[in-house]
Amino acid sequence: MSVRHGFPSIGIDAIALSVPRRFVELGELAEVRGVPPSKYLTGLGTRRMAIAAPDEDPITLAANAARRLFQRSGASPSDIGLCVVGTETAVDHSKPAASFVHGLLGLPSACRVFEAKHACFGGTAGLLNAVDWIASGSARGRAALVVCSDVARYALGSAGEPTQGAGAVALLVRERPRLLEIEVGRTGSYARDVYDFWRPLHHKEALVDGHFSVQCYLDALAGAYEEWRRLGGDGEPLARTCYHVPYGKMARKAHRHRRMMDGLSEEAADESFAVEVEPSLDLPARIGNIYTGSLYLALASLLNAEACALEGRRIGLFSYGSGCCAEFFAGRIGPEAGAFAAQLEIEAPLGDCRRASVAEYEELRRNDEAADRRPAPEKAERGGASLNSRAVYLGLDSSERRVYANE
Repeated sequence: MSVRHGFPSIGIDAIALSVPRRFVELGELAEVRGVPPSKYLTGLGTRRMAIAAPDEDPITLAANAARRLFQRSGASPSDIGLCVVGTETAVDHSKPAASFVHGLLGLPSACRVFEAKHACFGGTAGLLNAVDWIASGSARGRAALVVCSDVARYALGSAGEPTQGAGAVALLVRERPRLLEIEVGRTGSYARDVYDFWRPLHHKEALVDGHFSVQCYLDALAGAYEEWRRLGGDGEPLARTCYHVPYGKMARKAHRHRRMMDGLSEEAADESFAVEVEPSLDLPARIGNIYTGSLYLALASLLNAEACALEGRRIGLFSYGSGCCAEFFAGRIGPEAGAFAAQLEIEAPLGDCRRASVAEYEELRRNDEAADRRPAPEKAERGGASLNSRAVYLGLDSSERRVYANE
């Protein structure tokens, strides 16, 4: 077991995605909305947004991402002692998303399960909790399953509409990770009470103060990065950096801000973007904003593109959640990450997606509330736990309990 700074080697052993079966081309949406396509494609740095169907929600996306994680990594549900789902689009105010996932996957009963919520930071809260759980000795050789799952919704025709998306990223966290060893005990944190983004209890769609939120993001990055440097994190250069990506252009702004803190000119900071950040933006541009999973979608994109070239090298990660909380931390790509990333077939789920017209998308959105509250079939077959099927949402039973099944 390798040890750094007195801690065992802990980190992300495997990663897998789940996305809805439909997406909208943002160029087409721009034309229907009467704006130049370049405003979305270049101005936001996003090409498509995934959209959820009536039988897809944060629970089904989370379960399907975790199912793929087990299928491709060789891990088993019996290995799991901690299951955390980070989400800000939860389906119940009391019953946690993690308990639904626990049941759909058939995880052990001797397992800690909970949901983490702090806007887009919830997934990182789950990941760092899992790292600490293992470092404390509580894992006793077991692994943690952390899933970041969200369906991002804004009002039709609003400024936020082209920054929607949906999907889940599942992370297997354990000792001696094959993909990314996280530097334990050295994370730069930042928190501040702000109202840059919110979703009241009676709202299905988020509300945002866009310009203020961008400034909050950059302030949080500066604070977290400075704290990370104070802890000695900048002793070795970072080959790449993955950022929280609500849209691609935000990552560009963030990178310029951080590299200028390192003493680079604005021009030099911008020139470094193509090498240090751009490889992480392919999947976010093709899926859209998935809130808690956005940073890890960027990491998945980087591993998919450059895992071989980055073996043994150090990368940075920045997570931001509105409200706000942020962390900057670093990790080292595993010595055999390239071959394992190829085995995971990270981007394969996107091959099952089909383009939906803007009219189809608008019809789905108009029926959101009805679809969410539709009654489940009276004799719905919930189905047992399975790793060889797809989780679907069936509706509500007579007691307003959500019914899911493995099909």
